[in-house]
Amino acid sequence: MMKAGIFDPYLDTLGGGERYCLTVAEALLKKDWQVDIFWPNDLLKNKLQDKFNLSIEKLNFIDYSPYGKNLWQRKSFEKNYDFLFYLSDGSIPFMFGKNNILHFQVPFQDVLKKNFLNSQKLKRINKVVCNSLFTKKIIDGRLDINSEVLYPPIDLGPIKPLKKENLILNVGRFSQLLQAKRQDILIDAFKKLSPNIVFKDWQLILAGGTEVGGEKFINRLRDMAKGYKIKISESPPFSELITLYGQAKIFWNASGYEINEEKEPQKVEHFGMTTVEAMAAGCVPIVLGKGGQKEIISNGKDGYLWQSIDDLINLTKKLIDNKDLITEVSKSAMKRSRDFSKEKFYEKIYNLIE
Repeated sequence: MMKAGIFDPYLDTLGGGERYCLTVAEALLKKDWQVDIFWPNDLLKNKLQDKFNLSIEKLNFIDYSPYGKNLWQRKSFEKNYDFLFYLSDGSIPFMFGKNNILHFQVPFQDVLKKNFLNSQKLKRINKVVCNSLFTKKIIDGRLDINSEVLYPPIDLGPIKPLKKENLILNVGRFSQLLQAKRQDILIDAFKKLSPNIVFKDWQLILAGGTEVGGEKFINRLRDMAKGYKIKISESPPFSELITLYGQAKIFWNASGYEINEEKEPQKVEHFGMTTVEAMAAGCVPIVLGKGGQKEIISNGKDGYLWQSIDDLINLTKKLIDNKDLITEVSKSAMKRSRDFSKEKFYEKIYNLIE
């Protein structure tokens, strides 16, 4: 039996990088590999399965971390693996499997450097994989390499349009650790739209995880939302999320607002998994035109990219005033979402292990 090891130092944050790594695990489990994820215990397993709707029952949790180990200890342990898949924390690790893949989910700009030590580490890495062209541009420039883009996997199977309601949806973590998803900006925009008579029956729902560091921010959002048709859904299970996607007509995203993406690329949306999920359910995306979002959406065809709050408000009004336009763009969005299916992700993972 072939043996794979996966290391994600942020597993307990349950974010997009964690879905990415665990879908790698799922793909290998489908090929009857033994798959080990390096984490102290399996207490997260049920939460991960529920959150991401993944078939990872046979995934083993192994109490191992490359942190704090010398090279001999790491080599002794890792050499037993046919395939290693590591999510980078901004550094380049020594990897000792037979086939080593290093994945960058974040376009680290300040910490990565081309130097002798990193060059030696890269010699042991068979392939560097990035989650978008946006991330690739930064990583390749910092390390003078040619990485491969493997877009994040979107599980389109359970996501379907339902009976649509006058609902605008945003999905994103409430944590402020790395990226600010800027739900506060969306509340402000919704409040400015509210006096419009055409808009009086519309609701905004902000859904997202609160696993790490979001409590104070959520309390602030609740205060901002008082008196308006705004609901905050904390850490909804995947089943509830797909219902919200199915019911919503419009999807908003403001990640990276007021951020210069050239100077701080790590603070904008590196890809936009929730945008694709929303598109699969027939939501029309109106998202901030920064980072990886520009790779997903053809502006005006299968969604819209905005740069200012006025843009966001005017584009939303344009859609609400034109039912035929919403229907047309919704169909195009659904078609575009299929380019990011989990099945296409599997194919590329299998190519990496051949």
